[in-house]
Amino acid sequence: MPRPKIIRVLSLTSLFAIAAAILAGFSISVLADSDPWTQGQTVEPGVLAKELKNSTSAPMVIFVGFHRLYTAGHIKGAVYHGTTSSPEGLKEFTDWVKTQPRAANIVIYCGCCPMEHCPNVRPAFKELQSLGFHHIRVLILPNDFATDWAGQGLSYEKGD
Repeated sequence: MPRPKIIRVLSLTSLFAIAAAILAGFSISVLADSDPWTQGQTVEPGVLAKELKNSTSAPMVIFVGFHRLYTAGHIKGAVYHGTTSSPEGLKEFTDWVKTQPRAANIVIYCGCCPMEHCPNVRPAFKELQSLGFHHIRVLILPNDFATDWAGQGLSYEKGD
């Protein structure tokens, strides 16, 4: 028995509504089960770029990836204190971050590869949480820094 016509129209209407939302620029983020952060603990590149323009409330941005990528290009003002995927780098990061106020507004990022495969962001986030930091966000770079930040025309600098 064929479905009533109204059901088909509602189904098509739903599909058109979803497509319209995507085309209008709404982002649909999917968090992996292994991500230690919540949706509310993330920030999109355009939002962070706007926050960084406000010198009184701009977050501390920490690059947690590979040093050669940091020198090749990083968010203007971002600091580097170790690659958190290695034991040595995580120790360097931990030693430095212990000196920071626990109430600090922190954004961490890497951008070495697609976010789902990044070996650096998750250990850094977990370490910050274990040290008692509560205002931590992860910059969402689905592809990499070159594509999702620099490729969007957002401000960055090169060098140490």
